[in-house]
Amino acid sequence: MAGLINNLLILLLVFQNSCLGFRNPLSVFKRYKDTTRSLSSECLGNNRPVISLGLTDFALDIRMPGVTPKQSDTYLCMSLHLPVDEEAYVVDFRPQASMDTVHHMLLFGCNIPSSTENYWDCDEGTCTDKSNILYAWARNAPPTRLPKGVGFKVGGETGSKYFVLQVHYGDVSAFRDKHKDCSGVTLHLTHQRQPLIAGMYLMMSVNTVIPPGEKVVDADIACHYQKYPMHLFAYRVHTHRLGKVVSGYRVRNGQWTLIGRQSPQLPQAFYPVEHPVDINFGDTLAARCLFTGEGRTTETHIGGTASDEMCNFYIMYYMEAKHAVSYMTCTQNINPDMFRNIPQEANIPIPVKSDMIMMTHGHHHEETKKTDDDSSLKQPKREEEEVLDQDFHIEEAVDWPGVNLKLGQVSGLALDPKNNLVIFHRGDHVWDGNSFDSSFVYQQRGLGPIEQNTILVIDPSNADVLDSTGKNLFYLPHGLSIDKDGNYWVTDVALHQVFKLGVHDKEPLLILGRSLQPGSDKNHFCQPTDVAVDPVTGNVYVSDGYCNSRIVVFSPNGMFIMQWGEETSVGKAKPGQFQIPHSLTLVPEFGQLCVADRENGRIQCFRSETGEFTREIKHKLFGGELFAISYIPGGLLFAVNGMPYPGDIVQGFVMNFSTGEIIDTFIPIRKSFEMPHDIVASEDKTVYIGDAHAKTVWKFTSTEKMEHRSVKKAGIEVQEIKAETVIEARLKNKPVSTDSQKKWEKHMVEQASPGISFVLITTLLIIPIVVLLAIAVFIRWRKTRVYGADADHKLESSSGRILGRLQGKGSGGLNLGNFFASHKSYSRKGFDRLSTEGSDQEKDEDDGTDSEEEYSAPPPPPVSSSS
Repeated sequence: MAGLINNLLILLLVFQNSCLGFRNPLSVFKRYKDTTRSLSSECLGNNRPVISLGLTDFALDIRMPGVTPKQSDTYLCMSLHLPVDEEAYVVDFRPQASMDTVHHMLLFGCNIPSSTENYWDCDEGTCTDKSNILYAWARNAPPTRLPKGVGFKVGGETGSKYFVLQVHYGDVSAFRDKHKDCSGVTLHLTHQRQPLIAGMYLMMSVNTVIPPGEKVVDADIACHYQKYPMHLFAYRVHTHRLGKVVSGYRVRNGQWTLIGRQSPQLPQAFYPVEHPVDINFGDTLAARCLFTGEGRTTETHIGGTASDEMCNFYIMYYMEAKHAVSYMTCTQNINPDMFRNIPQEANIPIPVKSDMIMMTHGHHHEETKKTDDDSSLKQPKREEEEVLDQDFHIEEAVDWPGVNLKLGQVSGLALDPKNNLVIFHRGDHVWDGNSFDSSFVYQQRGLGPIEQNTILVIDPSNADVLDSTGKNLFYLPHGLSIDKDGNYWVTDVALHQVFKLGVHDKEPLLILGRSLQPGSDKNHFCQPTDVAVDPVTGNVYVSDGYCNSRIVVFSPNGMFIMQWGEETSVGKAKPGQFQIPHSLTLVPEFGQLCVADRENGRIQCFRSETGEFTREIKHKLFGGELFAISYIPGGLLFAVNGMPYPGDIVQGFVMNFSTGEIIDTFIPIRKSFEMPHDIVASEDKTVYIGDAHAKTVWKFTSTEKMEHRSVKKAGIEVQEIKAETVIEARLKNKPVSTDSQKKWEKHMVEQASPGISFVLITTLLIIPIVVLLAIAVFIRWRKTRVYGADADHKLESSSGRILGRLQGKGSGGLNLGNFFASHKSYSRKGFDRLSTEGSDQEKDEDDGTDSEEEYSAPPPPPVSSSS
């Protein structure tokens, strides 16, 4: 019996040794080595940025790398790459800072930091792409706590790949001794999917004007909420120097419920929502910023510099994972009259002691930077602007069969209320040099109207034709728009008319213009190009056109309201001048109408209510012609250009509407753009482009941008190394060669592959153990039969020899390689990597302790290219 026990002991030792080879995949983080970042020896604390906290959790230590600010109100930034590729969730934040040295800290998530240095002056910006504020800490302000089961999603296909830490050093007198600072924040992350996902809702005023000397000025924001329920747990306010108090509310059935109220002159951290507040479909979110114009001699507008103002109210919320939206905005005031009933507290400034007033995020250091001709709208990036950029890339959906549809010249595209694609095409008619005379009168009336259905409703997923209409109505189709009720609004350049069509009506519901009669008065058009319908007022905007240079506005029933625009003069085109206003898009959040001014190669935007010019967006990449534009809620503007001059590239563009900056460009893979004529985008960033010459429609979808693999640190070009491949093996008694260490690291990476589940590994371990156990039982049985009473003694001796081989010479550890090498029938290959001789692999593996749960939020409830 003793021999059997010895055999079982041997098997147990073998199993223990095998388990060492199949360590917790997250244990690789324990040995993570950031080859481009080193902390000063003067810094106290952990110099390992990643610490394993168990099977699924790990901690990420984000610290300044030993800095000494030289002047007060210095803003320094540093970045840290997320050391995992798969999804992870930030579930807790631990500040590592003292109010004696640090005024406040902000943590951002993004994909492309503004610099690749160890740290940099934040005046250079935080990120070059979209960045979300994940955490804020300030002196005398409570830290942000997430409720249990709630996390910010990072990594994976859609999450941020970098964390960027911004630290504001207010008074540098604390650095008289020249010590180095390593302030920062420790994150607790987990790979366990969180049932609730945290997100940010930004309420922002965009058109407030503060008159000079005015004692009290209100900036009001209000939006209907029309998504799945969200639960609010923290808020943050932001203005510049003129802000006195910012208040946010939920309005439900006329009742105002306070979300949060704070002075923007206090530390601008995220403060906990004191009482549970949930937002349901149909509720209204409302906010008011109270300003004063006293002390100013000129008007103050919303902007990004110290002389401008801002009115921002951030709300941190969580939603069920299956419905989660990570970011939402509100920039309108849908009901100004409702603010007559706002609680009086919103109109009472919060007293702030002078020694508590903070410098507002470094805006006092910044000046508006004028740019070259490439864009008249670019401004320096700031943490309050970063929310409008995006971190995606547009690529053709190469498996979409719609590119093979049999179409005529594609002139217009739109999306109906069901998000189906609607195509307006010319069938067997073609616009060419014989279509019009010098007076723009159509010359091919003898052909009759197009006999094919010119309006096709297409399934966006498989390109099946769901419906069709428009037969025998049009001669030369051009623009297409669809109103909120699903009615089609189209233009015909041959007929010089605009039509409103019901989906199933055979006759037009409304006709604007005189058939086949070009003109420029209130009742005539001259080759009108496009239509846009205001979803709130129902007003109809018509771009008119190839032989007029104006925008004409009509009431919903077709009554003339106003017009603006004129022909481009000689020299540089001025605001409000057009050379073929070719495409329209409404920007409801900003109350603007934007026009693709085709032959001037630019976009002009106007206030939709008055026609007042507001801005121009023009880039060299546009070339000489810009054909079409499309806006989606959230601040993205899509466009496509033409190719009038050699060297110009025909491509699609994605722009940040607020800044005018180009975020991305894209081209098709199948076929090539010839004359892309119209573009339409959906809220999920699916883009369709129709081409008049190629007679096709492309579908493009958004994908995550590729990570930058090459970065510059301290002037040296280095390659980013994925976390899994930078494992440090510290061998205590017997150092291994570099080659052996690399082999061991490679093996560990293979074992830590996320694709191998724990169950599979366990199963693979159990099988050989069962086999060995069976062999041991069989040997025991044979020995008993052959040797009888002497079996126990001989087995004990045999066990000693086997154990000696397993242990190796003079070693206290197991070596499966030596053991199996002693048997000719086994190959040594692959087992040396499992050697644990002299290894301290087990040391400190479980040093990390779970942080105590502190939650301030409630638990969740259950000719010139004439075409």
